[in-house]
Amino acid sequence: MPIVDRGHEPMMDIPTSVSAESLHAVPSARALPVLSIVVPCYNEAEVLPETVRRLSTLVDEMTAHGQIAAGCIYFVDDGSHDRTWESIAEFAAEHRTVHGIRLSRNYGHQGALLAGLLSAPGDIVVSIDSDLQDDPAAIEKMVAAYSAGADVVYGIRRDRRKDSFFKRTTAQGYYALLRAMGVRLVSNHADYRLLSRRVIEVLRTYRETNLFLRGLIPQLGFRSALVSYDRGERFAGTSKYPLSKMLSLAIEGITSFSDVPLRAITLLGLVISMVSFGLGVWGLWVRFMNPAAVPGWASTVVPLYMLGGVQLLCMGMIGQYIAKIYAETKSRPRYVIERVLPEDPSQLNLPPVQLSTRTSQFD
Repeated sequence: MPIVDRGHEPMMDIPTSVSAESLHAVPSARALPVLSIVVPCYNEAEVLPETVRRLSTLVDEMTAHGQIAAGCIYFVDDGSHDRTWESIAEFAAEHRTVHGIRLSRNYGHQGALLAGLLSAPGDIVVSIDSDLQDDPAAIEKMVAAYSAGADVVYGIRRDRRKDSFFKRTTAQGYYALLRAMGVRLVSNHADYRLLSRRVIEVLRTYRETNLFLRGLIPQLGFRSALVSYDRGERFAGTSKYPLSKMLSLAIEGITSFSDVPLRAITLLGLVISMVSFGLGVWGLWVRFMNPAAVPGWASTVVPLYMLGGVQLLCMGMIGQYIAKIYAETKSRPRYVIERVLPEDPSQLNLPPVQLSTRTSQFD
């Protein structure tokens, strides 16, 4: 595993990102970078031909125009059940810029993305989804921002007019909730970003199993920039992120970076204890001051239901954190690479574990 050089200049904890345009005025002595584009895929055989065409053309044009020294595209197959891997293999044989990384099973979008980021070589690595909703043309602006001095460049959506009312309002509410809990997030940003090599090497030292990269990357610090783009419709196929997965990712983001829910449980317990104490005083008053009065069933049943519901809610929230502790203590690999294409592991930034020509690697 590559070692982070602690002798490099220290991380710069920038509280806010700057626009890519404002960085152009900053002189930079950086040489032309070698670019890797990481594309996680799960059952994306329908869209891959167009994705390969657009990204390959982009890499060739950027190389020809002197924006990058060289570039490659790394498709990460996250245990697909369709012909995704077969398509990647065919394109890898046809295009010198196309490479494939096949995971041993489905590890989820964040696991596949991390596998690509930690495996792909190059001075800079850009991650983008395969559905082409994120505009590949923004990569040119990202590289320009890197050349101007940024180590992290976030791709952000200009607006959410194409989203449904439900998705737009829930997304805005979610970002507001996380900010209120003290979690650093970039609004309207998903996983479309550029990372420099030194940022990736620092990311490699973060070993948590519960992954939420859009919350983890801002924690790394370094100088950052924003590049705006218009998000389009999916080119082909269907979304692999239904509501259930979005909710799961939302919970992951909250419980991975904030202990506010646990502190809220303590506060809630204090409030309920005070209310219960007040009900107890009221019960004693009724008993001794008005012997003829028969307390109603509501004064007994309602508090029981309320306390029972709150206790179950609190136990569930605590269980979320305990489950995370359980997963972290097992220290299982976050992904396992079954095969790479072309079948030469030296072309990837992998740990030195060569088990066969079919390359099995893990992290």
